[in-house]
Amino acid sequence: MTLNAGDKAPEFTLPDASGTHHSLADFAGQNVIVYFYPKAMTPGCTTQACDFRDNMAAFTSKGYVVIGVSPDSGKDLQEFTDQENLPFMLLGDESKETLKAYGAFGTKNMYGKEVQGVIRSTFVIDGDGVLTHALYNVKATGHVDMLREKLGV
Repeated sequence: MTLNAGDKAPEFTLPDASGTHHSLADFAGQNVIVYFYPKAMTPGCTTQACDFRDNMAAFTSKGYVVIGVSPDSGKDLQEFTDQENLPFMLLGDESKETLKAYGAFGTKNMYGKEVQGVIRSTFVIDGDGVLTHALYNVKATGHVDMLREKLGV
């Protein structure tokens, strides 16, 4: 299952590093970028998170909120945030229910083998909760630049 621009974004409620729960509904009326990544503190995920960090001013100046979601524990999310000085929210989806609802968990090709895992994906959601972009199998490197171009940020 995959989502497309024009689809209603699946609602979610997930914990941050401290265990505080946040819902997509909390951001009603705002433009939100939700990106799904496989694992905190791995090379590709660190590259992607740092690219978002380094471009936050551009996103926030255009009214975008950035949220990263992975199946990591709160402890790992906190370590990742602290280690990389990440200025945006990271949420943990240990059950993988939200990942699956967005089509960001499933069969993928890794080093020539088919495996089950997180499919690196990014979704842009408008203030009404509708997807304006649904991007699957994005690359960690260069993804933020490509997203900025698509959004005119």
